[in-house]
Amino acid sequence: MSKRKILVVGGGPAGMMAAIAAAEGGAAVTLLEKMPRCGKKMAITGKGRCNITNVADIAEIIKNIPGNGKFLHSALRAFDNRAVVDFFEQCGVKTKVERGGRVFPASDRAADAVEAMTGRMAELGVEVVLEAAVQKLLLEGQKAVGAATKKGEVYRADAVIVAAGGASYPATGSAGDGAKLAARAGLSVTELLPALVPLETEEEWVKDAQGLSLRNVGLKVIIDGKKQADFFGEMMFTHFGITGPMVLTAGRNIVLALKENKFAEAEIDLKPALDETKLDGRLLRDFDKYKKKELKNSMGDLLPAKLIAPVIDASYIDPAKTAGQITKEERRRLINALKHLTLTITRPRPIAEAIVTMGGVAVKEINPKTMAAKRVSGLYFAGEVLDIDGYTGGFNLQAAFSTGRAAGFYAAKEGMEE
Repeated sequence: MSKRKILVVGGGPAGMMAAIAAAEGGAAVTLLEKMPRCGKKMAITGKGRCNITNVADIAEIIKNIPGNGKFLHSALRAFDNRAVVDFFEQCGVKTKVERGGRVFPASDRAADAVEAMTGRMAELGVEVVLEAAVQKLLLEGQKAVGAATKKGEVYRADAVIVAAGGASYPATGSAGDGAKLAARAGLSVTELLPALVPLETEEEWVKDAQGLSLRNVGLKVIIDGKKQADFFGEMMFTHFGITGPMVLTAGRNIVLALKENKFAEAEIDLKPALDETKLDGRLLRDFDKYKKKELKNSMGDLLPAKLIAPVIDASYIDPAKTAGQITKEERRRLINALKHLTLTITRPRPIAEAIVTMGGVAVKEINPKTMAAKRVSGLYFAGEVLDIDGYTGGFNLQAAFSTGRAAGFYAAKEGMEE
């Protein structure tokens, strides 16, 4: 009996995991990757260290995937974070756990994780065809039977797994191709938007603060005057606005609000460890210490130099006033600025700069256990091409590995697609 032929479109984490699972299931697997090598985006994740998963339990993982996380219940149970760690360790990649439950290769090298996957594919005899950009899926009626590349090459198969990524970081090959293939095959595709994305602000002073990183600060997302979300962590000012882990996480809520033409603000608490009473006491001590100095020269113990002028400006105080002249009301205004430094968000950065794409193949079109398309037999989807997106912390790669594993496993099993 001849082997079942599986064609995988896309050589990112989901595609490689799908190819591995299908080959382990006894199928003859061909993987088509448009770039000169597989895993190009994976190799730059986690600042080049590759946050492969998170040690959180399944319920917590789903909570950290606000974009249709519940769809992943079955796939996560079948191939969870422990299974991901086991897979890499069996491939010779030792792992370590860091703050927030993030799991990384012990070597801090994303390339080790990519090489583990490409090496496993080679062991299993997966045929990898590089620089093979797929132009269209081949359908016979409502059945997928292969794909054709832009070079005119035709690959026929018993099942096709589309794992072509989202539309973020197009230089790595992730340019929205998978969503286009799905739409041409008749599936519903939701609008592709940036998630985990830096934010542009209206305020000009951020340009003077560019390069400044803040740790252990608070960030509130305010939409049309109402608090929508609260974050704590790290952020950085740039020439266009703000970025950093906490900002990227907040980005999703803000992108959706701006899309609906709502007014979005980011409110920074520069001193979350101090309530207003303690902060007032701190100001009194500093102002007594520097009572003869101008206000702008008396706040260096409390704030980074680049934030002194913006905070004083937000307090409507003459910066040339001496610290000893500051009134109780002026201290109150300073405290308000320190606890509620507000930025107006004008727009997210382009989707090409987003770490993850929001939107994609509608999950209602997909069997959550098998990743098979409900209306086109022999067609599967995995990874970021699906309308699934999570926060930073290893959750997006876990989703890619779990959906890839499910798609590969079931695509390899004759008659189990439905």
